[in-house]
Amino acid sequence: MFDRLLVRKDSLRNEVRDGEVIGFTLAVRNANYRGVFLSLHNGYFIEIDGVQHPKSVQTFEINGKEPRTFEDLIPEVWEHWDYDDEGILHIAAPGGLEPGEHTLRFQQSVLAAYGYLPTDEEWVKNPPTPGTGAGSEKTPQIITYTLPLVEEEGR
Repeated sequence: MFDRLLVRKDSLRNEVRDGEVIGFTLAVRNANYRGVFLSLHNGYFIEIDGVQHPKSVQTFEINGKEPRTFEDLIPEVWEHWDYDDEGILHIAAPGGLEPGEHTLRFQQSVLAAYGYLPTDEEWVKNPPTPGTGAGSEKTPQIITYTLPLVEEEGR
């Protein structure tokens, strides 16, 4: 239902550190209208222009804290991501993205949405790979977006 609202259309940017483009970022929202505890947030299936960027190159920034890996979020059982709050997804990709429009294929993976499901215990022990559909109850399909790269002035 909220699939088309999960990525802010004007948020795709190259990430620059010490004058070097180290990857790109995009602003994302939570698919679950009740929000989610960060310990259950399992990462994303991200494919941009046909290139997949696995969870291992993703970090997530939320609640005013520095970007963290999804493994770093596992013990965050009391920190909540509210539905209306944007998170920033950082993708390590040396050189970043070229100027222009990009095709993003996207799926969010959250391990539990409503109480106990038979898969919950297994997914906590062995989190599914984002993009397989497992853990994507609110976003069962991979969604395709066309996003312009927002270029910062002076670059």
